[in-house]
Amino acid sequence: MIGNLGIFFLAAFFEIFGCFAFWLYFRLGKTPWWIVLGVISLILFAYVLTKIDVENAGRIYAIYGGIYIIASLIWLVLVERESFNRWDIIGASLAMIGAFIIFIGNKAN
Repeated sequence: MIGNLGIFFLAAFFEIFGCFAFWLYFRLGKTPWWIVLGVISLILFAYVLTKIDVENAGRIYAIYGGIYIIASLIWLVLVERESFNRWDIIGASLAMIGAFIIFIGNKAN
């Protein structure tokens, strides 16, 4: 599980970075090179997500949803320098509980 968890967070980094690169270009008027970096990062995201040791793609995406929420809040704090609030914590906790249930429940089968 630890290996999968690391891969999930790596995929989340690539997806968030890729989308943020588009944000920088379209919302903040940064150089078009951010689009290039964004596309490369999103390709890496898609590739890395295929390395998760779970049988079905849809199940991986469901589990990944919880990881993505946590990683997005970490990005919010570390990159955007914005603190999260209690609603962020409550929502992320519920999402992770759901992702954990999906992952563990399907490993038991």
